[in-house]
Amino acid sequence: MTNNIEGIIISGVGGLYSVRTEQGEVFACRAKGAFRKRGLTPLAGDRVSVRPPEVSGEEYFIEEIFERKNSLIRPPMANLETLFVTFAPKNPEPSTLYLDKLLSIAVFNKITPVVVITKADLSTELVEKYVEIYEKAGFPVFVSSSEEKTGLESLKEYIKNLKGVCAFAGASGVGKSTLMNALFPSLSLDTGGLSEKISRGKHTTRSVTLYPMCDLIENALPSAYVADTPGFSMLDFIEFDFYSVEDLPHCFPEFEEYFADCRYTDCSHTKESASDCAVVAAIERGEIAKERHESYLSIYADLVGKRPWKKK
Repeated sequence: MTNNIEGIIISGVGGLYSVRTEQGEVFACRAKGAFRKRGLTPLAGDRVSVRPPEVSGEEYFIEEIFERKNSLIRPPMANLETLFVTFAPKNPEPSTLYLDKLLSIAVFNKITPVVVITKADLSTELVEKYVEIYEKAGFPVFVSSSEEKTGLESLKEYIKNLKGVCAFAGASGVGKSTLMNALFPSLSLDTGGLSEKISRGKHTTRSVTLYPMCDLIENALPSAYVADTPGFSMLDFIEFDFYSVEDLPHCFPEFEEYFADCRYTDCSHTKESASDCAVVAAIERGEIAKERHESYLSIYADLVGKRPWKKK
């Protein structure tokens, strides 16, 4: 009987998946129909067991998807260790709500979130504003400019020391692929400029692809990967179950230290006065960025009316 092969899905398009072993071999595989019946879709980042063909010329099949540490709906990936949330200070103008949704999803799934500001050469003032917001929230923040070749070495050094799978996520047009090309020239990712009429990026990345870090950085672990992910414009908390309203406060880590000082144990940290809610008081003192609380309120409004859901 043929021994199965273990590896990680590095890409998947049209039902055909590329699975890479730690030895560097890559196999084109189909997924067993049983996954579809169970409502389970293989994702980039999944650790899998592959059955080789018993007869030469037949297809390889993914027989088993090992237990996931986590999985994301957007970007569609599994077993992420680090998520780089990228945005530009302008052109296109960032939405802090969009950014905070991505960051909160990462926190909920126990993924290390890292903020990366691209195109820093466009506005020093705006860069400083966003650095203050996200450093105050406790996230690592990197500032870079592919145009001026600044901030790239410190970010590359951070990435070099990572284990497992890291992904870059961000709206189209923020310079994500350009940044990755600057960090890892051998990638040669397609890039697209902004439409001058609508100020939206062209979708240059069509699917999630994992790249072995050892092919990009000398002496990197063979089990470490960096991913390029599709650009997208919205995260719908009503349509998709990212987490529940009860989970929400814990998805904003800078709120945590104030919970015990709220007057009521079931404090929602929304409309309470500063005398009742320690989070609101911290915002008034400038210890928590008001932009972050505004995002919290928006997500809360989406989640509070939803029916309870069960995490798969």
